[in-house]
Amino acid sequence: MSPLRLVARLACLLFVFITAPALAAMYDMPPPGSDVIGHIQHIKTEKSDTFVKLARKYDVGYRDLREANPNVDPWLPGDGTPLVIPTEYVLPNVPRRGIVINLPEMRIYYFPPKGSRYAGKVFTFPVGIGRQGWATPVTHTHVAQKIPHPTWTPPPSIKAEHAKKGDPLPDVVPAGPNNPLGQYALRLGLPSYLIHGTNKPAGIGMHVSHGCIRLFPEDIAALFSMVSKGTPVNIVSEPYKVGWKGHTLMMEVHPPNPEGGKPVQSYTPWVQALIAATKDEPNAPVNWNKAEKVVHDADGMPEAIGTDPHKHDPNTTAHADAASR
Repeated sequence: MSPLRLVARLACLLFVFITAPALAAMYDMPPPGSDVIGHIQHIKTEKSDTFVKLARKYDVGYRDLREANPNVDPWLPGDGTPLVIPTEYVLPNVPRRGIVINLPEMRIYYFPPKGSRYAGKVFTFPVGIGRQGWATPVTHTHVAQKIPHPTWTPPPSIKAEHAKKGDPLPDVVPAGPNNPLGQYALRLGLPSYLIHGTNKPAGIGMHVSHGCIRLFPEDIAALFSMVSKGTPVNIVSEPYKVGWKGHTLMMEVHPPNPEGGKPVQSYTPWVQALIAATKDEPNAPVNWNKAEKVVHDADGMPEAIGTDPHKHDPNTTAHADAASR
């Protein structure tokens, strides 16, 4: 290859690398009977790190890092401090199709349809959602419209709120770097609600919006490029997630309230989640003391609460089949 052609090829690759949506949060769909994707990461911080900076680097929410590292200063973690990056997830206990948003987790999952180039994959991104008084509703809806470079027309309620603070808003905010909707928006069939980017990425993983769902700019670019009009959107509230990882029963708990406090110590919700996840394994052994501790800690990371050596593990079967060929 001539030097000139080599330079052109490298320039082309560099252009693709810079402009293509980031797909770092892509995982293989777990096989039937399994419910966990990703894995926990362990790093050591650098002197210049903050939780806001690390959240964007590792595509997790700010509160995710706070829950997983409660004894670390989020603004001055220090140089060489061990840190847990909570990038293992129990999938919500709902049909795995389209977009699923789990509000207590402040996380979105996308399950591409059959026929898509990404069929058989799972994408997941942290989100910012409605703060107290502007709660994002639990509902079934769909993507009604895809809007690149959206303008924003603030509703009267938000204009009044800003005016009261001495920060008046224009009737229309044009597309551009100062637009709160970012560069891409997905209008939902639910009136007045969007999944969109943001010009304030530090708020991802927090209750900060007026009810809409915000993503990091690179994450909304990736999601926008994959979804189509009509994609189903299921907004759920599952603070207690339970699922299988091979023969191991895993439990993941998030604070259910906007202030981020610990879950109410009531047996009913998390026991119901446990029963739902083990309905096909009625004799699954459960370490109830460990389950109660996971509920109490609510650190957002999957923990083992039982093992069933007799459970059919599709991963093991797949490996055995491959070895026999």
